[in-house]
Amino acid sequence: MATEAVSGPPGQPDISYLPDHDNYLARIKRRIETEVLTKALPHGFPLQLQNELVWDGNELAEKYDWNYRLTNNDLAEIESALQHFQAQNLGLGFINQDTFPLPNLHRTLREISKEIHTGHGFKVVRGVPVTAHTREENIIIYAGISSHVAPIRGRQDSQYDGKPADVVLAHIKDLTASVDASRIGAPAYTHDKQVFHTDIGDVIALFALGEAADGGQSYLSSSWKVYNELAATRPDLIQTLAEPWAADTFGKLDTPYSLAPLLHHQPATATDPERLIIQYARRSFTGYWGLPRSANIPPITEAQAEALDALHFTAEKYAVSLDFHQGDIQYVNNLSIFHARAGFRDSAEKQRHLVRLWLRDPEYAWKTPEVLQSRWHRVYKGVTPQNSVFPLEPFVRSASKGESNGEKSDGKVLE
Repeated sequence: MATEAVSGPPGQPDISYLPDHDNYLARIKRRIETEVLTKALPHGFPLQLQNELVWDGNELAEKYDWNYRLTNNDLAEIESALQHFQAQNLGLGFINQDTFPLPNLHRTLREISKEIHTGHGFKVVRGVPVTAHTREENIIIYAGISSHVAPIRGRQDSQYDGKPADVVLAHIKDLTASVDASRIGAPAYTHDKQVFHTDIGDVIALFALGEAADGGQSYLSSSWKVYNELAATRPDLIQTLAEPWAADTFGKLDTPYSLAPLLHHQPATATDPERLIIQYARRSFTGYWGLPRSANIPPITEAQAEALDALHFTAEKYAVSLDFHQGDIQYVNNLSIFHARAGFRDSAEKQRHLVRLWLRDPEYAWKTPEVLQSRWHRVYKGVTPQNSVFPLEPFVRSASKGESNGEKSDGKVLE
């Protein structure tokens, strides 16, 4: 097991990927005692957000049932759709609502998309019979069901087997037994705890092919609830989050770092309600294992270090733990919800294995903030059925490889 890399550019605060609560409290005390912290929110930002997307995970189960269990009729329809798709001899990139028809279940899945975008922000579809199918059949079923929730699949890598490709499926699995730790730059390929963060894109879909022998719980937390608490108690941190941050690209793009706020406010318009979007991955500012923060980019500030910990620990305070089992598909609004995972232990018989899609639904999609447009283009622009790849076996995405590979991407690799 690798030890966590904590090096970085000169002036980088004492902060690592795994949050240290004592360190966080000490930084709060130090900053309050030595700095003059603003008590004003950024111009136009709300004092409080009020919406179903604002929820406290400690009491959410009393108010909202996030589960949809597939019925016998649903399962029969899914089996029929699988056979229909297989009979057409098409590549997996051609899975869509027409080639994987679900005439009755379709309406329920469209309601799930509405709930994801305008309701509580997440839903779990339960009961896909994983053990009754091959790996490829399970992926067809997963992509087929998901095409009715959000029909556009995003690119998660731009190369496969050394060739250009739209890799639209990623595996989340502990690979430390077969891949050297120095080649791993993301916790998705370890059994480590994964701290609260977001991915890229509108909707994250995770399908559980297998469960861990112990641990690996999935956690979600409302970023709108986190915003409300910080806006009320530490408006200076909202100011910090709304300013540009230097996110490490780890040599994977043409620039060593990208500049963008972590927090984006969208005022209400004639067609859209007021929205708040938080987009960040902690490892872009702290490094992780084989990808320590680069030495030749600006360090984060003490205020930014505190803000990172504030996001995590506030999200942890209000998180809901999902009872995520084999055969479950979790759909999450990536624009309004943080997700995390507990550390876990696999055994020979039981191994945690998820597959992930990044999705978009044109009917309900939120407007993408201008500063995030380039990231969204890397995910969604130009993905074709012909060039789409659904790897059947786990591998480390090029965006998440350590520098010891000596590899550089073509500029489309994702964070």
